[in-house]
Amino acid sequence: MRPLDLVILALYLVGVTAFGCSFYFRKSAKGAAGFVAGGGKVPSWAIGLSIFATLVSSISFLALPAKAFASNWNALVFSFTVPLTAVVAALAFVPLYRNLHSVSAYAFLEERFGAWARMYGSVCFLVMQTARSGVILYLLALLLKTLFGWSVPMIILAVGLTTCVYSMLGGVLAVIWTDAIQSLVLIAGTLLCIGVLVFTMPDGIAMATHRIWTAGKLSLGSFTLTEWASETFWVTFIYAVFINLQNLGIDQSYTQRYISAKNVKDAVKSVCFGSFLYLPVTACFVVIGTLLWAYYSGRPDSIPAEIAAVKDSVFPYFIVHSLPVGVTGMLVAAIVAAAMSTVSSTLNSGATVIMEDWLRRYFRKDASERACVITLRTSTMFLGMASIIIAFAVIGVESALSTWWMLQSVLSGGMLGLFLLGCVSRRVSKAQAAVATMLGALGVDNFRGQTPNEARKHWVKRGLQGW
Repeated sequence: MRPLDLVILALYLVGVTAFGCSFYFRKSAKGAAGFVAGGGKVPSWAIGLSIFATLVSSISFLALPAKAFASNWNALVFSFTVPLTAVVAALAFVPLYRNLHSVSAYAFLEERFGAWARMYGSVCFLVMQTARSGVILYLLALLLKTLFGWSVPMIILAVGLTTCVYSMLGGVLAVIWTDAIQSLVLIAGTLLCIGVLVFTMPDGIAMATHRIWTAGKLSLGSFTLTEWASETFWVTFIYAVFINLQNLGIDQSYTQRYISAKNVKDAVKSVCFGSFLYLPVTACFVVIGTLLWAYYSGRPDSIPAEIAAVKDSVFPYFIVHSLPVGVTGMLVAAIVAAAMSTVSSTLNSGATVIMEDWLRRYFRKDASERACVITLRTSTMFLGMASIIIAFAVIGVESALSTWWMLQSVLSGGMLGLFLLGCVSRRVSKAQAAVATMLGALGVDNFRGQTPNEARKHWVKRGLQGW
């Protein structure tokens, strides 16, 4: 990596950490309410950018171009459902959480089904999201090692600790405002990359567009309603609806943002802004993958065959070897930004769950302000260290991402159903809900050992049967 690129990356890490830590001295961040909700006075546009940044991880930033490079635009179908599910979240879930009188989304489960449901939701969230943060830290470190030969443990420590420090000191305000900055860095880096590809296309953008169209690279997948064994438009669409309903509807990382807004109207604006922004930006990711295909098909001798064979490596190779000096540093900063945003959201929301669902619910219902703040900061540090430890633990695991997918399916399988059951039905008893949740978790065993696409198609079928 060239010296200027290293300087840009270093300045970004130092600048974001210092900016996040500065919220420790802000009046609006004082106390438990300030730490978890920012005093309820955060502008809707900033919350929207934070929601967008949390939706986009470093995995999607690299995986979507790889998918488009290898096949077509079917991966973009997932993004189509984000604005649709955001409307559902705005109409149904935002008013619910704003009227809940608790910063924890899982308090609703207790009101509806009893204490077991709240504990189930909070424990699953903590385990699942902490594991996810660890996997993201590891995958980021693995990518940077592949690109630059850096040490995986050192990258995990550097990114993990800096994110942990500003999240612990600045609370949700640090998370939201650093997310806003990171989202802008991500968007700028994406647009710069598209610009470089367009203006350096070997045979010109007109010929490249013709080759792209002729090769069917713009296809969204088959629209057949009889084929469920492959990634058709409808398989991806239905799968994405359930995943994004879970994200925007019941995930504490998102629902806590709704509480940080000034009122219901601003909360609705924020979730709609962040979700509607997600679609065009992820469309840009897909465009990058398609342009990379045109770029290297017009200049096949400019990329080693072993790199071209591993589709996930093509975009990183282009970043390192084809982007101008300075732009490479910004793109790497954008990748790091996406990872830091996801991890910081997990740390803050996880600490909130520990304080609200455990400390105030079971141990000290009348906990003082000081005790709550200490719990929040200690929990943030604990979850940060746990994420780093998990990242170290998965080093050498054959497929860390597949392991995460399996864990997510087991832990989150019944959560969305439980929330929806509580919202749409008043007849279901606590015992019936508990039995249904256990059966749902046991049903996930059918998916273990399957490929992600096999799990997806069966998950879609079971989801439709459940409805």
